[in-house]
Amino acid sequence: MLPTVMTARRTLVAALTAASIAAVPAAPALAWGDKEQSFVAGVATAVLIDRLFLRDRRARVAQPAPVYNFVEPAAPATTSIYRTPAARAFQSYSAAERKAIQRQLRAYGYYHGGLDGSFGPGTYGAIKTFAADEGLSGKLSGVNTAFGVYDSLLY
Repeated sequence: MLPTVMTARRTLVAALTAASIAAVPAAPALAWGDKEQSFVAGVATAVLIDRLFLRDRRARVAQPAPVYNFVEPAAPATTSIYRTPAARAFQSYSAAERKAIQRQLRAYGYYHGGLDGSFGPGTYGAIKTFAADEGLSGKLSGVNTAFGVYDSLLY
């Protein structure tokens, strides 16, 4: 509705409310006692408040709900260390060669686990740190180039 129409409507409701409240005490006193007058005043007040709540509910329903264009962020891609090119290259060596690689990493101070020849978090962390210190980090991104890192520890 237009603001001027809403203001006029509010004024009219307020005037009717004031008139009904003023008219209740002026009613004939013979038929109305204090309890009856209080009851009528309470009913009139309840009707007016109900109208105000109804108008407020209608105003809220008329407003469209806000639209949020939220896009759920994609979960970060997690790659298991066992599926990395470094792991695949490590697994292609024989058990004796894998133990020799771990032995060399331990000799250089990078590996602190047991010499079991298996690729795990300790071996992965050691080879990544070794490659970073030697400037070979980029070579762990592919299986063929990871062989070069491991071969530098073996030969």
